[in-house]
Amino acid sequence: MDHRGGVVSFRTEDGLELPAVTVQEMREVDRVATDEFGLGVLQMMENAGRSLAVHALEMLREGGGRVAVLAGSGGNGGGGLSCARHLRNHGVSVDVVLDRPPSRLASPAAEQFRVLAESGVSPVPNDDVSQATGSAPVVIDALAGYGLEGAPRGRVAELIEIANLSGSRILSLDVPSGVDATTGDVLGEAIRPERTLTLALPKTGLARVPGELYVADIGIPLAVYERLSIAVEPFFRGRYSVRMSRTG
Repeated sequence: MDHRGGVVSFRTEDGLELPAVTVQEMREVDRVATDEFGLGVLQMMENAGRSLAVHALEMLREGGGRVAVLAGSGGNGGGGLSCARHLRNHGVSVDVVLDRPPSRLASPAAEQFRVLAESGVSPVPNDDVSQATGSAPVVIDALAGYGLEGAPRGRVAELIEIANLSGSRILSLDVPSGVDATTGDVLGEAIRPERTLTLALPKTGLARVPGELYVADIGIPLAVYERLSIAVEPFFRGRYSVRMSRTG
């Protein structure tokens, strides 16, 4: 149900209906997956980053060039940093922009950044961020995920504005930063993506987000959804992400 009481659903390109989940429901999915099934946060983050890199490569093939990754402190940022590593492994030049000093990253994102740092990657200095995003054909928005509470503030709001003004193609991870994942409300500054790659299941608020929508497999067992009475049939069918459309 969305915040107005209407049913929200999506459909894959194969015609399969997908249920959409609210922030509260997705938190429960994550809790059951980690606490009861033992799925690791870094494992899911790695799956998200790899799928995100595939989409960035696809968007780059149409124009070439480099990628700028805007990463926040939490799990969403960790997925973006994982993506940066995969892109570098494919020979893509990547600029990493953090919303705070590396020492203030939360644990999962900090672990992802530590690998990048050992590989010789340094975050783009604040004074060079506009240049980095403006010269990158593709900008990845991994600033804030489904857990965003309230309007973005401070550096996050500044980075959202810089990304929107860059003229680059923007690829958002999970939910565009600044958009309420449950309602789709724009909370102050919000990313305007060309494409959004959401994780595991679509979020109800994506029904109001413009642009292309895809959903990525991050390895959550179908039994997790069954335990939470969320009806989901296998829909990836040999792919690690599928395109979806809004149906309600």
